[in-house]
Amino acid sequence: MADLPDLETLRVAIERIDAEILDALRRRMDLADDIARTKLAAASPLRDPRREDLVLRKVREAAATQGLDPHEIERIYRLIMEMSVSRQQSLVQRLDTTPLRVGYPGIEGSYSHLAARDRYAGRPGGILLTGFETGREVLDSLRRGELDLALLPLENTSAGSVHETYNLLAEGNFVIIGELVTQVDHRLLGLPGARLEDLRTVLSHPQALAQCEAFLRKVPWIRALPEFDTSGAALKVREHNDPTMAAIASESAAQRFGLQVLVRDIQPAAGDYTRFVELAREATPVPPDVPCKTTLTVVLEHRPGTLGQVLTALAQRGVNVAKLEARPIPGAPWQYRFFFDLEGHAASAPLVAALGDLEPLTSSMRVLGTYPRAEEPHG
Repeated sequence: MADLPDLETLRVAIERIDAEILDALRRRMDLADDIARTKLAAASPLRDPRREDLVLRKVREAAATQGLDPHEIERIYRLIMEMSVSRQQSLVQRLDTTPLRVGYPGIEGSYSHLAARDRYAGRPGGILLTGFETGREVLDSLRRGELDLALLPLENTSAGSVHETYNLLAEGNFVIIGELVTQVDHRLLGLPGARLEDLRTVLSHPQALAQCEAFLRKVPWIRALPEFDTSGAALKVREHNDPTMAAIASESAAQRFGLQVLVRDIQPAAGDYTRFVELAREATPVPPDVPCKTTLTVVLEHRPGTLGQVLTALAQRGVNVAKLEARPIPGAPWQYRFFFDLEGHAASAPLVAALGDLEPLTSSMRVLGTYPRAEEPHG
């Protein structure tokens, strides 16, 4: 039997490995600082829970191949990831200029995230983006002061209005301070090597499924199933590893999750655009020379012809109605709340006069905000 190394030699060897581990952790934390700066500049969220789950799955697989307990290694890596996130958050708090905190529905790679990135990337001081599962969660965080702004989808040129956002606008005391119109380029995504004829299910957000209805009618063997988010649908396809499953999402989501684009441009040929609204707790000034919109919500007096009187009053004051939306009032069957997008500033003489004309025709009226009008869609 060969002589075993003495205990002190073994302890020295372990201490040497411990020093290597600590040095590796220090270098990982240094990279976390760089990642935080890059994310702030590029308008990417500091934290993406689904991405973290993907990393942990790879760690478990790697641990198993090296004869380590995957569950214990996952527990260690969860602590390391929490350290990394805390390090990034600490860096944000130490910055001379405070990043703007913006929330949106969806995960990284979703259309809401891409719109937020397009809107805020390159801002001095950086952007701290956070994705949420629903619009309600975004506004709850804004209400608690955890966010400075929220970016929510309001309408789409092919699928119409996003009812959840209108319902949330009716509930809260938030102010619309801006709008953004972006082009939507839907892709059908599948696993590498997947074929269109072999697909059986396609996942996506209900709005995206509605926007691609014409395409889906051409592939009747594929069943459409709703998901809370387009990018989340793409991640689910990757996780399930099922060649009969596909997602409707962005090119960015395909690259992010290693999926193959099976069919491009499956939205209407004329193009598909989504309008987002930017919400804050307080209004921001709009320069007088900037073309703008004013959005208001009203509940009309319940008598015949009231809506016609409202439209006539606006027309007589020279106020153009850019959009009119009606939403049911919860708990009041067959009664509706109306949303008006009006061209012009709420403080301008025509709108001040028009709002005065409307007041006796309504049981409630609230200006949701005056904000710069989006002139050209962003592709």
